[in-house]
Parts: sequence; C-alpha cells; structure tokens
Amino acid sequence: MSINKELSYREFVQRENGLLHSPYEKELEFYSAVSAGDIERVKELYTPLAVEGYGKLSRDPIRNIKYHLVITIALIARFCIEAGMPMETSYTISDIYINRLDTATSAEQLGQIHREMFLEYAKRMRKVNSGDAYSKHVIMCLDLIYENIYKGIQVQELAEKLGLTSQYLSKLFKKEVGVTISEYIMARRIEAAENMLKFSEYSPLDIGNYLNFSSHSHFISSFKKHTGMTPKQYRENFFRMKWNEGREAGHSEDDD
Repeated sequence: MSINKELSYREFVQRENGLLHSPYEKELEFYSAVSAGDIERVKELYTPLAVEGYGKLSRDPIRNIKYHLVITIALIARFCIEAGMPMETSYTISDIYINRLDTATSAEQLGQIHREMFLEYAKRMRKVNSGDAYSKHVIMCLDLIYENIYKGIQVQELAEKLGLTSQYLSKLFKKEVGVTISEYIMARRIEAAENMLKFSEYSPLDIGNYLNFSSHSHFISSFKKHTGMTPKQYRENFFRMKWNEGREAGHSEDDD
C-alpha cells in the first residue's frame, strides 16, 4: 500500500472510530508548562500515555507506549534547552530516562517513568526560571567543556571561543558554579573515567590516554584524589559489587 493510500485509510478509520490524536495545542501547552517550570500546570495537563488519543505506533501495547514516551522525552528535552537549560544536562537527563524505559516491561513502570521524567524537567526549569540558574556565558562554557571532555580544553581556549578574557570567565564561572573551571573539568574527566571503567573493557592505561592525561601516573593520582581508589581498584570494586548483587538476587529467587 502506498503512503497516500495508507494515510487516507488510516485517517478514515480513526475518524470512524473516534481515535483522533490529542490536539496539537494541548501538547504544546504541556511542553511549554514543563519548560516554564510550572509544576502545578504540568500536573493538570498530564495525560497517561496508555489512554486513547496518542496514535498507534505499534500493535504491541507496551512498545506503543515506549515509542510515544521516547518522542515525549525528546521534545521536552529540546523545549527545555530553548528555555535555558544547559544542552548537555537536558540531553543527559533524556538519555537516562530513555535507558530506563528501554528495560521497562509494564504499562505501570512506563507510567512511573513518564511522571518522574516530566517532573524532573519541570523542577529543574523552575530553578532556571527563578534566576538561580547559570548565566548565558557559563551555560555556553559548560556546553563547550562537555563537547571537548575527551579531547581536552584549556581555560584560555574557552574564553577565546566565548569572546571573553580568561580572567573574567574564570571569575564568573567560580561565582556561579562554585569551583574553578580547571576543577570542574577535572571532575568531569574523572566522572567519564569512572563510566569507562564500569561499562567498557578499556584498560586504565587506555582510558587515561583517551582522556588526555599527561601520563599514566598523572591519571592514577588524579583518579585516586577524587575517588579514594586507583582506577584498577575502582573497576575491581565495581564488579565485586555487581557480582554480589546478582548473587543476592539469585538467593532471593531461590527462597521464594
């Protein structure tokens, strides 16, 4: 069936059965309320994804909800970026919730993820709109740091890209974020290293090189300063914890 024939057929069936999509204006109002941080209005406009009116994207009801939830998360993330949330923060929150819904197996779990997601965004946007959020230059600086976290970037480079002096940017960043740019960059690099140690098979040497540490000893000392463990100890400890969790879960199942 061609797209035109299928379109005409589906529109006819939906009209005949009263299965029309939710009004576009209502969707926009919901997304706008989230990006404005209007938590009360968001709760009023909230409609569970399992109800009629969201369109049929899959014959499987759970997969259908998942598809709609991915679309909802993606749109909210972009509305919030336009309204002032740091780009990387918004996209990372989006990734977290999409990863969660990917493993969900029931409509109840997906409904809970849906509610948690839009309230998380709304609460953060309330802070953004209250004036407690970062200034435009600091937001742009944070985005540049995230974009270059694996390549490395210096304070002078950040200032030049933003058209500011390094002294002014450093003072502004420390005032708003609470740490120096160098401290913030190091914390993000260590955070990236932690994730690579937990979720990849790269060796600590490769990870240090990938994150542009000047030497392997520098990587080890910096990592230990932030986490209290060497990279090797951190990885071993993580896998020991995961193994114990799996073992305890297995025992619980046996006891049931």
